[in-house]
Amino acid sequence: MSRLLRLGRLIDSFVPAEGPPPQKLGAFFKWCLAGAWPMLWLAAGISALAGATEVVSATILGWVIDAAVQKGPVGFIAEHMGLVLVFLLFYLVLRPLAFGLSSASNSIIIGPNVMPLVLSRLHRWTLGQAVTFFDNDFAGRIAQKQMQAARAVTDVATEMINTVAFALASIIGSVIYLVVIDWKIAFALAVWLVAYIGLIKFFLPKVRENSAARASSRAMVSGQVVDTITNIKTVKLFAHAAFEDRVALQAMEVFRDRSLEFGVISTWFRYSLMTLAGVLPVLLIGGTVVLWQQGAATAGEIAAAGAISMRIAQMSGWVSFTLISIYTSIGEVEDGMRTLSVPHTLDDKPDATELARVQGEIRFEKASFAYGRRRGGVSDINLTIRPGEKLGIVGASGAGKSSLVSLLLRLYDTEDGRILVDGHDVRDVTQESLRRQIGMVTQETAMFNRSARDNILYGRPDASEADLIAAAKAAEAHDFINHMVDHQGRKGYDAYLGERGVKLSGGQRQRIALARAFLKDAPILVLDEATSALDSEVEASIQDALGRVMQGKTVLAIAHRLSTIAAMDRIIVMDEGRIVEEGTHDQLLARGGLYARYWNRQSGGFIGTEEQEAAE
Repeated sequence: MSRLLRLGRLIDSFVPAEGPPPQKLGAFFKWCLAGAWPMLWLAAGISALAGATEVVSATILGWVIDAAVQKGPVGFIAEHMGLVLVFLLFYLVLRPLAFGLSSASNSIIIGPNVMPLVLSRLHRWTLGQAVTFFDNDFAGRIAQKQMQAARAVTDVATEMINTVAFALASIIGSVIYLVVIDWKIAFALAVWLVAYIGLIKFFLPKVRENSAARASSRAMVSGQVVDTITNIKTVKLFAHAAFEDRVALQAMEVFRDRSLEFGVISTWFRYSLMTLAGVLPVLLIGGTVVLWQQGAATAGEIAAAGAISMRIAQMSGWVSFTLISIYTSIGEVEDGMRTLSVPHTLDDKPDATELARVQGEIRFEKASFAYGRRRGGVSDINLTIRPGEKLGIVGASGAGKSSLVSLLLRLYDTEDGRILVDGHDVRDVTQESLRRQIGMVTQETAMFNRSARDNILYGRPDASEADLIAAAKAAEAHDFINHMVDHQGRKGYDAYLGERGVKLSGGQRQRIALARAFLKDAPILVLDEATSALDSEVEASIQDALGRVMQGKTVLAIAHRLSTIAAMDRIIVMDEGRIVEEGTHDQLLARGGLYARYWNRQSGGFIGTEEQEAAE
């Protein structure tokens, strides 16, 4: 058992691929399977060896029949002991060994390793996509495409080995054997093979095309269902179960129609091939019988030709079904390739450097970004934030506050101008090293369906238990975490939070996110409505904790609740993507401009929306 398990380590299932995934089918397969090719060829060779035993089996059968006809029943075994031993050795040892090795190569070496090899590469490439890639698609659809493409590539590889290599070896061996009997019989087989290949060439492109359409419609069903389930609370709150049902049924109806079209093509293909398969025994057995009548073939050769013809006829059905499966998989690979292999739109430069821990100076130099549109985003921003400075950012919804932060994090690249951190253009350093310098807490907190411990340690995975608990206490999260119990009985820091932290209140999610940022201890801290989900009492205690955590850090704090940023070193006011006011809280109030209007208008401490602005 342990030796067989060691065979499963002959392919490194998680070795990264070189370069981006190509957008041409053959090159895409090569990229997906790079590193596994030696084992794939070995497995194909073993499968071909197993296929060749089919011809050897028919040959030995012919020898036995000829010997039996010549000698008769009396003394057959004694006279042909060597033939009997060859018969026993082949059927009891060599044939089972060949098929056992073929099964091991597919089931142990290839099957369990190729799927994770391809999936890990596709997933790694997808993780490198810009946020716009994910904004423009269903999360469930992207995940479905990854699984679909990885499984389909694996199916093509294993079926090509298990079926095509096996069948080719059987057919080539059969042709050689029939040539030995008479070239006319071999020629009849060759003519049949030409007709067989012609039929395949006619049908399989149709199968492939329809398979891609079916795969795309199936992925859309998955995306729609996952989108509904992800937002199930909203569905229930708005009593829209019937609406979501109709939307899902529409997607399912398209999938059903594509599946029906695929079924019609498959039925005609299989029927035609089975009809053609029935012709082969007539040709080979009938032809050999004619030769036997002419004294040019023996009874054993008739039996061998019959065995070969029946085996190839059976195999043609098996191969045809497998080819449908292969072409179906190829269609699914093409469909997944179109979605997943698109180039990264926001890449590190080839010579990008690692950004070491920074002091925290940030400069925006004529930075502009409008998401590729004429309006929106930010325009011509000139701003310098000193190391350790606490900057408040104020503005109505859509004023450009979040765009400013997204550009700093390089979730998008500026369309004009540049952004520097400690004098380094953010486009000249790696994205990972840049984002390691920035801790962020957003209004919409992101939680994984993992334990509370794992969610907090996401800020610094190598942190000690003491640091973890200290961060949770600083975020006022330690007490409620200790009282948590999930549906499997896991308690405290080991309790799972549910998908997107659904088992927590908004305030609890916010405190977990704050603990994560505290633990990261990055020199730059971004707070995007970081305390918006907290009640006043908890917010007051969190503000004290934030004050301690912000010591020595460069802070950018976005807030609608102006009381939370009144004590910042400096405040900027944004409007329509530009900085329109700048100063301390007192200076901005004394100026009597937009900030002062916000402050005076606050009801419950929040800035009005753009619609309220327009109405006044």
